[in-house]
Amino acid sequence: MAEGLRYPFDTPPVPGAAREVAEGVLWMRLPLPMKLDHVNVYALDDGDGWTLVDTGMNSKLARGLWDRLLAGPLAGRPVRRVVVTHHHPDHVGLAGWFQQQGAELVTTRTAWLFARMLQLDAQETPPPEQIAFWQRCGMAPEILARRSGERPFNFADCVYPLPLGFTRIAEGDVLRAGGRDWDIRIGHGHAPEHATLWSRDDALVLAGDQVLSTISSNLGVYATEPQADPVGDWLTSCERLLPHARADHLVLGGHKLPFTGLPFRLRQLIDNHHSALDRLEAHLDQPQAAGDCFAPLFKRRIGDAEYGLALVEAMAHCQHLHLTGRATRQPGPGGAWLWQASRACDSLRPDAASEGVTPSAKSANSRAG
Repeated sequence: MAEGLRYPFDTPPVPGAAREVAEGVLWMRLPLPMKLDHVNVYALDDGDGWTLVDTGMNSKLARGLWDRLLAGPLAGRPVRRVVVTHHHPDHVGLAGWFQQQGAELVTTRTAWLFARMLQLDAQETPPPEQIAFWQRCGMAPEILARRSGERPFNFADCVYPLPLGFTRIAEGDVLRAGGRDWDIRIGHGHAPEHATLWSRDDALVLAGDQVLSTISSNLGVYATEPQADPVGDWLTSCERLLPHARADHLVLGGHKLPFTGLPFRLRQLIDNHHSALDRLEAHLDQPQAAGDCFAPLFKRRIGDAEYGLALVEAMAHCQHLHLTGRATRQPGPGGAWLWQASRACDSLRPDAASEGVTPSAKSANSRAG
């Protein structure tokens, strides 16, 4: 990575402080109560006020840090607008809090609809559809038994109530903020209709979680859309963003450090996911549930804190192989889907050689990615 990526800033700003990363652009960091223990947020100087890009989760601690930031680095000037890159709670969590104080919410239609829907969908116990989906993923029986009886994660637990009303941004729009014109380019995969902002006036990209420096964006299939293909969507998005990327772009992401070397990073992420899919395909020489596929995908031990995200990402990669003709899917015991590499299935058929079945033939009509 040293060949292609550079990190202009060695350390992040401490909570309650800000660092100017370009004229009129402040970088701030808020804590998160999870293994990925922070989110980056940004303030763009509009002269008489500020445009924020993402907000952090709703918590007493985060609101207190924002009060310090507003009184300190933001110099007491009002937040007039909040741009939310995508609907995940560490990015939209305090948007409603700022709206309540008079800020305009700017985001994509899908991000707002997802956030609003999830906030209103509070559950005391996991619904049957969620439990059935965990079973399809092949969730470990002891984890399934425990989670089936627990109060699940609820969006409303860490997202401030969102009032009605927002301003939509979409692919091809131009947003004026921080003394710059920003082209809106939309990505998919990590979150549907994820907004990224590309400055026309200098080499800045506000990337949210669409492109990160040292970690890959989580690509998960969820019970809300169990037949989705986030891996294919994300690979297509990376390929579509690549022609716009320049080596001198300073990428301001939602996590980790800002970096330059965006073309290198996009190619690296694309190649890494194709390699992971190849490893998974080799692993599926015998039928496997998604919950049995952590080793080839992550190449490290998955603990309880990462288990849920690892499970939905394994499901996403298995499903991508299936949707591109590289794997079959059959129901197995306990409700789990069992995935097997198509070429492994073909090799068991006595007539496979005479039919001339090859992986390339099967993937000729595959979806992008």
